[in-house]
Amino acid sequence: MTSVLCIGEAMVEIALAPDRPDTAGLGFAGDTLNTAIYLKRTAPGLRVAYGTKLGRDGLSDRMIAMIEAEGLDTALIRRSETRVPGLYAINTDGNGERSFTYWRENSAARRLMEPPGLEESDLSGFDLVYLSAISLAILPPAGRARLMGWLRHYRDAGGRVAFDSNYRPALWSDQGTAQETVTDAWRLTDIGLPSLEDELALFGDPDEAALLERLRRYGLGEGVLKRGARGPLPLNGSPPLAIKPATGVVDSTAAGDSFNAGYLAAKLDGMDETESMQAGHGLALRVIGHRGAILPREER
Repeated sequence: MTSVLCIGEAMVEIALAPDRPDTAGLGFAGDTLNTAIYLKRTAPGLRVAYGTKLGRDGLSDRMIAMIEAEGLDTALIRRSETRVPGLYAINTDGNGERSFTYWRENSAARRLMEPPGLEESDLSGFDLVYLSAISLAILPPAGRARLMGWLRHYRDAGGRVAFDSNYRPALWSDQGTAQETVTDAWRLTDIGLPSLEDELALFGDPDEAALLERLRRYGLGEGVLKRGARGPLPLNGSPPLAIKPATGVVDSTAAGDSFNAGYLAAKLDGMDETESMQAGHGLALRVIGHRGAILPREER
């Protein structure tokens, strides 16, 4: 059985109702958790594990119950005695575009690399490790460096890494640190899942061609550049996927996360680049027609 470990921060999600200022929905999400859930839903035969740190509070208990109900392996979810999960609120405008407010300074996941936390040996049992720039940004510098070192050893031993450069400026001490860290991560990546918007914002490439050339200098030849309404572009030089404009967009939250899941599920099943992009795009279209990051199970 092919196995995937997704590493990152699972958070409490408050989805604010656009027409009811006193109403909100409560859920659990986070970029790599979203991908893990959709990966398992799309490919039930995969072993998908989630690695994070939560608290000993009631919301943490509920979150673990939800993750287990999705069929994910929770053996690598550690618990903090003093910290709690991070929380974020989503405000969505009439076009489905969202803005976020975060409360994550006391997040248990920020101490994921401190005991009791992940160990280097935890990675060795998986065929693929998936993480994002957010997974790295939340960690203190020493923990970040430790995880990057583990990924190097993991790849040297034959493991593969998939990475999404989700760039959230507020999570980084400065842009230079973010650039250096993400560059190092790209050089450790086998399957790249960057987005045009994030890469341009972080690195300031003059155009798409310069961005692609930079990624290729890192050695990236597998994966796709997500370009929103213009469709995904393979990093191997193949033609982009021709797509129709999305209609009925309710909430663009988790569009990229779900694309990553559909794409990876197809790739791990042996599908070609076009089929994998189609799988990712089709899943993302369903997700953006629903409010919040995670589709209700009856809609999956």
